Amino acid sequence: MKIGILSAGGDCPGINATIRGIGKTAIVEYGMEVVGIANGFTGLLEKDVIPLNEQLLSGILTLGGTILGTSRMKPFKQQEGDIVSDKPQLIKQNYKELGLDALVCIGGNGTQETANLLYKEGLNIVGIPKTIDNDVWGTDVTFGFDTALTIATEAIDRLHTTANSHKRVMVIEVMGHHAGWIALHSGIAGGGDVILLPELDYDMDVVANCLIERNQKKKPYSIVVVAEGIKSGKKKNAGAYISKKIRKMTGLETRETVLGYIQRGGSPTPADRILATRYGTYAAQMIHQENYGVMVAARGNDIVSVPLDEVGGRLRLVEPDSGLVQKARYMGVCFGGK
Repeated sequence: MKIGILSAGGDCPGINATIRGIGKTAIVEYGMEVVGIANGFTGLLEKDVIPLNEQLLSGILTLGGTILGTSRMKPFKQQEGDIVSDKPQLIKQNYKELGLDALVCIGGNGTQETANLLYKEGLNIVGIPKTIDNDVWGTDVTFGFDTALTIATEAIDRLHTTANSHKRVMVIEVMGHHAGWIALHSGIAGGGDVILLPELDYDMDVVANCLIERNQKKKPYSIVVVAEGIKSGKKKNAGAYISKKIRKMTGLETRETVLGYIQRGGSPTPADRILATRYGTYAAQMIHQENYGVMVAARGNDIVSVPLDEVGGRLRLVEPDSGLVQKARYMGVCFGGK
């Protein structure tokens, strides 16, 4: 049996650990032939493949990024200037010409949606969820999230010392266009005083009053954690928008920090390495069992499979009344709501 592996969408710590988990299990346990597809679905269009063996898979567990490269090309979406008029058909043709029996697609929501469409076109597909945003539906957690959370929390820890030194309000913007998991978890872990999430409506009057009350209680500084996807008017960056509003409404000295792509870089944490390895080995097992059209997922302490048809087009978002949000409120965290 010959299988292909690709990583698509944004880069994310733990992709290489996943590739290693798939490849080593497929080769050592099941005697499969394994090839890597370069640059996501673009590599399938161009038949750009890399033969993978145990030697090439050694030493990549701790590496960030992806040895296969990645791209955001979506074969089912026609783009201006496309030379190929029917990408899905070309991918099907190349899949057969490459002699592939199955394909593992590592990626976030968009990748899993594409994977499901390719499965419906007749390809044998297994998906693996990856994104630092932790917003893939059907799984409790995606690899990459713990690394991003660790980086964001460390940044907040560092902001505490400079905020206290200058008696300032420090605003830190973290990633999360639609889902506020990084902001919520890093805000709680880092002792944030205000946390603003895309899923929760906020009122700047409430935010300002929270900060003024802290100042009046002789609390010398405040930490405000915002997800990049919150409503920020006129398409301004969330951190800059909130920082400007706070200065204007409270008169408090305020500075903003945008953490940006730092959250996606570097070596994965031990937790992400383990999760990625578990995902990879389970994906190889699914292929051995010829269980296709599924995405590997974490449910509690178990690794399971869920139908790709249930995953595409859905997001796993923070619930406004979730236990973690409520417990944070009990601790005095302000979410900007009345």
